[in-house]
Amino acid sequence: MKSIVIDPITRLEGHGKINIFLNDKGNVENAYLQIPELRGFEKFCQGRRAEDMPQITSRICGVCPVAHHFGAAKALDSAFKVDPPPVAKKLRELMYSGYIIYDHILHFYFLGGPDFVVGPDAPPGKRNILGVIEKAGIEIGKEVIKHRAYGQKITAILGGKATHPVSGLPGGVSKGLNAEEVKDIEKMSRSCVEFAKFSLQLFEDIVLKNKAYVDLILSDPYQLKTYNMGLVDDKNKLNFYDGGIRVTGPDDKELMKFDVKDYQQEIAERVEKWSYMKFPYLKRVGWKGFVDGQDSGFYRVGPLGRVNAADGMATPLAQKEYDRMFETLGGRPIHSTLAFHWARLVELLYVSERALELTLEEDITSDKIRNPVGEPGEGFGVIEAARGTLIHHYDVDEQGLIKKANLIVATTNNAGPITMSVRDAAKGLIKNNVVNDGLLNMVEMAFRAYDPCFGCATHCMPGTMPLIANIYDKNERLIRSIKRN
Repeated sequence: MKSIVIDPITRLEGHGKINIFLNDKGNVENAYLQIPELRGFEKFCQGRRAEDMPQITSRICGVCPVAHHFGAAKALDSAFKVDPPPVAKKLRELMYSGYIIYDHILHFYFLGGPDFVVGPDAPPGKRNILGVIEKAGIEIGKEVIKHRAYGQKITAILGGKATHPVSGLPGGVSKGLNAEEVKDIEKMSRSCVEFAKFSLQLFEDIVLKNKAYVDLILSDPYQLKTYNMGLVDDKNKLNFYDGGIRVTGPDDKELMKFDVKDYQQEIAERVEKWSYMKFPYLKRVGWKGFVDGQDSGFYRVGPLGRVNAADGMATPLAQKEYDRMFETLGGRPIHSTLAFHWARLVELLYVSERALELTLEEDITSDKIRNPVGEPGEGFGVIEAARGTLIHHYDVDEQGLIKKANLIVATTNNAGPITMSVRDAAKGLIKNNVVNDGLLNMVEMAFRAYDPCFGCATHCMPGTMPLIANIYDKNERLIRSIKRN
């Protein structure tokens, strides 16, 4: 059986490779997405001071630090039995909006968007931000850089640093806002609202007005029917910072809505020998293997999972775009993997609107930003990372030290669907031994739509990892293989 290896896969956070296996007719028999890296944060957090977790876990990734920072802070709120003051929650959400702004801009313009803006068949050297600027114009490139910087500046003002913030504490935050800072953030938020509207119009002009692209989005190789998961408020509107975890089915019916403290009753994790990622699935449905549909236990998180799991957006402009997206793509729910890109831009508009709303809150400059903590214990935190639902779970001893930590990261939640999306795209696109760079890039588009962060996704509770060391002689013949399982 012939095999094709894409190694490394490109335009993602972390490392990975794709193995595609062809049968005798040159068609795809199977394809695997393999993640060869491992980050052992769950293990080496043991014994550390609980209050250090927002700083330690933010180092899991330089792209997702704010998500881990506040996932940890919320878990500590729970562990120390303290509810932050209302303004502290608003400040956390405002800072979080800045993070989502710069992260969503990063993915659309730098990582995923080039496949549409310059085309999936464009030369590899053009499928990047430089190719986008060449195609769209230097002025648009300047706006991209400016507004991504605005998101980082909002994060820096509130968090102390644009990357790896330091403000999150159990019971609140360490820094409030003054009137001048609020004015600056308001100005940047207004500009981000306009930039999000511009980005949606750009998507309209380049993608939605191109029949070939719309046909590609709706084509069979990119369809995957799974359950969907995301945080929602009490009206089932999407919320990034807080709310209940809602799961809806491939038929759009609600399966459940649960609190993060009950996640172990609803989610199980499975290990496969060919990847360091674990594969979460819904316990109510059960493990059925790598299949989609109503009987599959897999679910999707992230922009598409969130908009499918929610009943709408909590801001007016984003709600209009939300409605238009579902109307254009055939109603609820949307099963097209490539629709992640559109959902991401709708979310960009939402968080920009939400940031603006928060700057206009009367108490946003209040100095009541932290409440005293109680006795330590078990804590659970959930937040919507840019890539999807993120869960932090800590067991804290009486000295305030971490006894045990468990993280289910957004990309880990998506592990099964990403693997199936890669497999289905390979099967649908590669036929009769016809393989070229454009087709292989279109296979990569199946995982790239999720904006995966494989650096975040690979963790190990025992603190050890499988290892295979192959030793070859000078003629490249294998003479010894050393294994540690």
